Amino acid sequence: MKYYLLFGPPGAGKGTQAKLLVEKYNLRHVSTGDLLRREIAAKSELGLAAKALIDAGNLVDDSIVEKMIENEIDCNPAVPGFLFDGFPRTVAQAEALDALLAKRGESLSKVISIIISDSLVFERIAHRAAIEGRKDDSNPEIIENRIKTYHQKTELLVSYYKERGKYFEIDGEGTIEDIFKKISDLI
Repeated sequence: MKYYLLFGPPGAGKGTQAKLLVEKYNLRHVSTGDLLRREIAAKSELGLAAKALIDAGNLVDDSIVEKMIENEIDCNPAVPGFLFDGFPRTVAQAEALDALLAKRGESLSKVISIIISDSLVFERIAHRAAIEGRKDDSNPEIIENRIKTYHQKTELLVSYYKERGKYFEIDGEGTIEDIFKKISDLI
């Protein structure tokens, strides 16, 4: 089984690349946001616990997200691999993912980081806001905070995965096809 983690700042094209990777390699795309929404809609035990936290204005506990990811892996034994998007976001979550995979005698295959400049992040998000009408994508202060948060949170994860020989960067500037080829070459 292969396990990949796709990193990149907002606007780096992770969603676009994830769709292409899933199609080409038949990977199971694991987005924590999608998992949370699905569990909440299904009113599962995990979904109800997550909803209670969200409704109270709290972040969903790592243990709930980790259990959802474990369930996703357990429920899809026939896929050749998984592509994680949005998890892990902290070193504690990375350690939990490592422990989960180690229980299975497996490990994360590669962390692929799509690198783009902060100025390109602004440009791409503004373009996305115009196309999709997303109000959160049109506020420069919100975009600046997202970039700052991304840099603060991922720097620790970059070091964590570099130390383990799992971290690979690709230049995220160029055409969708060029970037996809770079990622495919790593896979």
